[in-house]
Amino acid sequence: MPKSFCRLAFVGLLGVASVILSFSADGQQVPAQIQAPANEKLLLQVHAKGDQVYICQEGVTQFAWTLKAPDAQLFDKDGKPFGKHFAGPSWEANDGSRLVGKAVANAPSPDADSIPWLLVNIVSHEGSGVLSPVTSIQRINTKGGKAPASGCDSSHAGQEIRAPYSADYAFYAPK
Repeated sequence: MPKSFCRLAFVGLLGVASVILSFSADGQQVPAQIQAPANEKLLLQVHAKGDQVYICQEGVTQFAWTLKAPDAQLFDKDGKPFGKHFAGPSWEANDGSRLVGKAVANAPSPDADSIPWLLVNIVSHEGSGVLSPVTSIQRINTKGGKAPASGCDSSHAGQEIRAPYSADYAFYAPK
């Protein structure tokens, strides 16, 4: 086989690999089940810092901490305030554009003490602005945010706790 053909084939394989694999901002591979659809492109990425709010509720067989809502501030790549993340789940930019999403896939965080990574499809938009074209979001690079393993029983029914967390949110729009 001629060397030029081998080089061309290798370069072609590298191109395919770069399309198939997606990496988070800190270089960790994003699992296939939460990768954005192929017909979407990365629009922007923000960093979230805040809390996951849990409430102690009675379940089918026992009491358990149940996610009530996120409560986080969003920051752009320069660390400047970008917006907020709250119940819905919702994301609102400082320009007033707002999204509500629904998680459609998840993957365990590489950090066992952290909430899962997610793929979220957008179910509604409000306002006009930077978030208007967004059709999906990835939550990646999570740190913290898990509910406590204990402390929720009938004597704590209705009690809320806040679990500090941080994550990166990658916003995708059609190509």
